[in-house]
Amino acid sequence: MVAVPGENRITDLPANVLKPVPKTESLSLEHNAIKSIHPQAFSGARRLMLLNLYGNQIKKLPLKGFQDLLNIRFLMLGQNQISTVKADMFTGMRNLSDLDLPINSLTSIPSNAFKPLIALKVLDLASNRIQRISPKGFVGLTELRFLNLDNNSLKSISAGIFKPLVSLEMMVLDNNVLSTLNSASLEGLSSLQELYLRNNELNRIPADLFRHTPKLLHLALSGNQLRTVDGNIFTQLSGLKDVYLHDNPWTCDCNINSLVRWMSQTKANLSPLDALRCVAPEEYLNKPLNSLKNLNMGCKA
Repeated sequence: MVAVPGENRITDLPANVLKPVPKTESLSLEHNAIKSIHPQAFSGARRLMLLNLYGNQIKKLPLKGFQDLLNIRFLMLGQNQISTVKADMFTGMRNLSDLDLPINSLTSIPSNAFKPLIALKVLDLASNRIQRISPKGFVGLTELRFLNLDNNSLKSISAGIFKPLVSLEMMVLDNNVLSTLNSASLEGLSSLQELYLRNNELNRIPADLFRHTPKLLHLALSGNQLRTVDGNIFTQLSGLKDVYLHDNPWTCDCNINSLVRWMSQTKANLSPLDALRCVAPEEYLNKPLNSLKNLNMGCKA
């Protein structure tokens, strides 16, 4: 491994930077002051498998700048100032397995942004400013297993946006500003096992939202604005092991009956169960949801 520590304060990567050491398989340039990368910086570096550029000042990736890295598996670009991603930036990286882009300045994911990355399994886009994802933003990522969109600015999820992600097993959408999901928001996610939607502004869950995710095992909906949820939406998920619903403003009227009924029958872990409490009406204030199962609150005509 060739490591160039941050105290060297490298500011740019010129052409043929690895020409003197063509057999290099790993290059770490983290925590320098790199602002620019020459389009031919990695020319001929066909043995490189890991490139770490974490913690620099890169604002823009060169078009086709990584095309010689035919064997690269890991590319770390976190904590830079990258504001755009385009397919041409990843040309030739047919074997890339892990792309880390957290803590950058991305505001959107355009169409076909990652299309060349046909072997990608991990995509980390956490802690950016992403507000919009093109309906074709994830085209080509049929091998992706993990997608991290934690701590962005997503307000909505377009129908079918995740459709190409047929192998995705875990998706993190925590700490966004999602207020609604539609019945096609999770379309295509037939392999999904873990879904994290904590700390958003969701006030409703569509009745057929999870018909696209039959293998879901772990679901986190805590820290939202849910007042009621139809418990029947969980019955189609026969393998559910964990469901986190705490820190929501539950309204304990007749509309919550199906959720209370499902809670009493499910084998899934609802921890912390005692944290599921009524916020309204006043007569049930702070009452645990699981204590309502014998009350059978009827709806008045």
